[in-house]
Amino acid sequence: MKSPNAATETFPVSAKVAQMKMSSTLKAGQTAAALREQGCDVIDLTLGEPDFPTPEFIKEYAWEGMQRGLTKYTPTAGLKSFQEAVAAFYAEEFGAHFSPKEIIATDGGKQALFNACCTLLNAGDEVLIPKPYWVTFPEIVKFCGATSVFIETETSDFILTAEQVRDSISDKTKLLIINSPNNPTGRVIAKNELIKIIEVCAERNIYVLTDECYLFFAYPPAEVFTSAALPEDLRKFVCVAGSFSKTYAMTGWRIGYTIANEEWTRQMTKLQSHSTSHPTSFVQYACARAMDNHAASKAAVNLMLAEYKRRKDWLIPALQSIEGFKCQMPEGAFYAFVDVREHLGEQFKTSADVAELLLNEAHTVVTDGEGFGADGFLRISYATSLENLQTAVERIREVFAATAGQIA
Repeated sequence: MKSPNAATETFPVSAKVAQMKMSSTLKAGQTAAALREQGCDVIDLTLGEPDFPTPEFIKEYAWEGMQRGLTKYTPTAGLKSFQEAVAAFYAEEFGAHFSPKEIIATDGGKQALFNACCTLLNAGDEVLIPKPYWVTFPEIVKFCGATSVFIETETSDFILTAEQVRDSISDKTKLLIINSPNNPTGRVIAKNELIKIIEVCAERNIYVLTDECYLFFAYPPAEVFTSAALPEDLRKFVCVAGSFSKTYAMTGWRIGYTIANEEWTRQMTKLQSHSTSHPTSFVQYACARAMDNHAASKAAVNLMLAEYKRRKDWLIPALQSIEGFKCQMPEGAFYAFVDVREHLGEQFKTSADVAELLLNEAHTVVTDGEGFGADGFLRISYATSLENLQTAVERIREVFAATAGQIA
């Protein structure tokens, strides 16, 4: 006899969702939180979440928006003041000129990426994704029914080149996804090379989605460059996905935007009208006011960038001093991408085993590189205090010293 609950014991998940993987970065962060709740002295080096508070002036703008009655629906593409503020900010900061009608306010950078892919891709299309990649890129492509084609970039020090893109294009290529400054490597594509990459795509009528959520976190002499500043003949093939989450430490506010040609923007607006409608009204107002207050916004970003640089300059040499750890100096974002392949062998089959060791023995949570398409690497976020980083490195050093002693 069947159990009366038999029908509910197995949820009939859709095929599209069934084939998706859980975000490895969020999963690692949840592991750290669970350990902390159990009373473990755990150091979380997983999430790409700034440890800075949202700047006070932005909080005040949000309150001002509520006081002004901005608690109702807005147009799907966002408040006109939001669209105009983004356009004006890019014009002042980058000399980029485009219409406010080419901008949509989104619920964070992820929705911007989903909107762009879901309005462009069909089953059978191919999408070029450089490796290592942010964990969500191939999952969005999979959800759309398209196929990810990965571009290996280790030979070019994890920096995508126009030649690599040209060699990877097929008759089915529809889209290239770029993330610079890059998560997880911290590498930055130089302006001239980025232009060449987009020229290669434009020649073949291939679109480009540029995830620029770390745009303002590039360490000099690396140059901050946005694809929104390209000439119109190239920019018509590009969708820029921007976010306030990292730039202004506003991860929980869920606010981002896209910049794309008017037709692409119309289609993304249509899609969004049936999903989230729009981001929170007074959050849009706060972001618009923040971008209008260019000086205060830049000062807030520069303050965070200086602290990230201080941590980076300490952390990378410290990691490199651990036997079997190799790590390039990041040019942007706030991640160290550590090559631990020297430790792989009989004891550690994969980098996941190394991450597991650090979790159990060092109470330090890092993200395994497999989720980024790079088994043998670990991603370590330095969006945490220098004190935490120093303690974590010492714990890691002690664990590997003890491990080396056991093997000997």
